[in-house]
Amino acid sequence: MRKERTGGPRVLIAEADPWSRELLAELVRNVRADAELLPCADGQSALRACRGQLPDLVLADRALPGVDGLDLLRELRRQRSQPPLPFILLSERTDAASVREALPLAPTAYLAKPLNLEDLQRRLGELLLAPGQAPVDAQPAAPIAGSLDDYLQAQREQSVGAPLLGEVHDALGHRLNAAALDLARLHEDFSRDPQITARLIAAANSAAQHLGRPCQTLNQALARLGVAQSLNLVLGLALQRSAALQDPRLAAPAEQFWRLSQRTAELAAWLARQRQVDEERCYSAGLLHCLGDLALLRCLQDWCLAGGELDEAQIDAALRGHAASFGGALKARWRLPLELRELIGATWQLGRGVFSREALVLHAAAQLVRLPDDQGVEALQSNKAVQMLRLDPATLRAGLAHVGG
Repeated sequence: MRKERTGGPRVLIAEADPWSRELLAELVRNVRADAELLPCADGQSALRACRGQLPDLVLADRALPGVDGLDLLRELRRQRSQPPLPFILLSERTDAASVREALPLAPTAYLAKPLNLEDLQRRLGELLLAPGQAPVDAQPAAPIAGSLDDYLQAQREQSVGAPLLGEVHDALGHRLNAAALDLARLHEDFSRDPQITARLIAAANSAAQHLGRPCQTLNQALARLGVAQSLNLVLGLALQRSAALQDPRLAAPAEQFWRLSQRTAELAAWLARQRQVDEERCYSAGLLHCLGDLALLRCLQDWCLAGGELDEAQIDAALRGHAASFGGALKARWRLPLELRELIGATWQLGRGVFSREALVLHAAAQLVRLPDDQGVEALQSNKAVQMLRLDPATLRAGLAHVGG
């Protein structure tokens, strides 16, 4: 049975890469939050979505598996030539012959990939809004039912992850001209943000990008994705609503988790250099180890925005009871490499068995950063990782001094 219309336009998004598909969805929602989105990963599913009722707009990648974007356009033009269905064709093929091949089918726009997001959003506004109409915001959330625990358990598998670090928003304001950027500048801007690091690593390891050994660091992900696509993905994250935490009761612990993540990452990289192991992998794992806590705080904000009540005791209980499962669900859904996930887990516990030197570094760094102010580094001399790495008190104090502890 076909789903009832929601009142907004029906927009079909046909894109094989899941991260690009989500980026396109965010762009549409930023213009028409009431749009009914029809996401498809290949041309056959896109054709099925058009049966019975054509969408109001199609965004399709030319290189779709199976029925490609050009054949999809050809079939939809055959079904309805007048008035022509708005159809934006996205393609990495920008040579004159490829463009001429598409012209007889009259796509509404033929846009080169990586995309110019400002241009695409302007075109979406022209196609989805009446002249002079402002972007349509989301409707107020319906009152929620049930307990906070029930809500968090239901939201865990669909959490959008952590809010963006505040300094990322500032960086984006002067990073929109991809031609003037290089990978080193992007790494400088985004290497402190766990959400961006996780999403770019996941995107670089997606089926559409996977080539050889999995990416486990931001540098590796940036090199595989390139400047323009990396920036597009980051801009897509920034478009997500409620990306910043507005409630000070949530913003304050988020700031603490960001700082904890960054200090652990910096200390892990420093210790990795001392013990001659892979410092970039250690940095990535340290940066991502609080992702569940940050994602949970983001979800608690959604609870508040939907009318739920929240106090300090509930925030503390939610972090203790749900943060680990939120982090595990995100890492599994984003398909972060197993080796990286094991290193992230080592920040919390080593368990039993044989440990890699990187895992020992991560565990030692996390323990050192969390050391109470009233305890000296000597309190860690009985720690297994500290002993196996032969970290003496002088080295531990030097590491703390390196990260400002």
